[in-house]
Amino acid sequence: MTWRLVICFKKFAPALALLLPACLPAATVAGQVQLIQSKDAAVKRKSDYSGVVVWLASADSPAPPVTQKHARMLQKNKRFSPHILAIQTGTVVDFPNLDPIFHNAFSNYDGKIFDVALYPPGSSRSVRFDRPGIVRVFCNIHAFMSAVIVVVNSTHFTITSRDGSYSLAGVPPGSYEVQFFHERATPETLRQATQTINVSAEDINLGTTPISEAGYIPVAHKNKYGRDYPPNSDVNNGYALPVK
Repeated sequence: MTWRLVICFKKFAPALALLLPACLPAATVAGQVQLIQSKDAAVKRKSDYSGVVVWLASADSPAPPVTQKHARMLQKNKRFSPHILAIQTGTVVDFPNLDPIFHNAFSNYDGKIFDVALYPPGSSRSVRFDRPGIVRVFCNIHAFMSAVIVVVNSTHFTITSRDGSYSLAGVPPGSYEVQFFHERATPETLRQATQTINVSAEDINLGTTPISEAGYIPVAHKNKYGRDYPPNSDVNNGYALPVK
């Protein structure tokens, strides 16, 4: 009888391994971000603390890349929407062009170098983000168009609401680093905001985490060729440019 039980266990062990995490107690990790020393009007006048990405990084069991997940970053009214997008490693981001003009989304930063080339209204292009990092996205035609894609090796991530609050539910027990990204904070500031937590079955409230914008210096970016944009790039509709 013993050998039959052993065979039965080996047969169903993979299925049990998948079901086990769902049976473990899970907690919610919550808190609030406060942006300080900011020159941004929305922060100073309206206390708008939205747009900060928060995620839990596990050194013991980082989340494997996803293979079938899609997210969208629209190009509408000459803007990328959303301006800040958080995704899990392996996600494909679609860039539909909903404007009546041409666009050319690209990034020449280390997070993910890509160039979807010029494409017409009503069409879309897609890019898979296969490694974690910070991806700054621009349009090669319109200099003022920008966005940020934050790619993380985690299934527990979110973006702060207007009051700076965030909540990460369903976190299994373990040790995690709480990490932050804010586009107007320096890497050193973000490293200082990082903290280690041990999650058990009980919910955790991390209170308020201040993130300073004091060291932020805006720098004009170049186009995908490494050159300055033409002076009229804010009104350029791109129709005269060749489609590649």
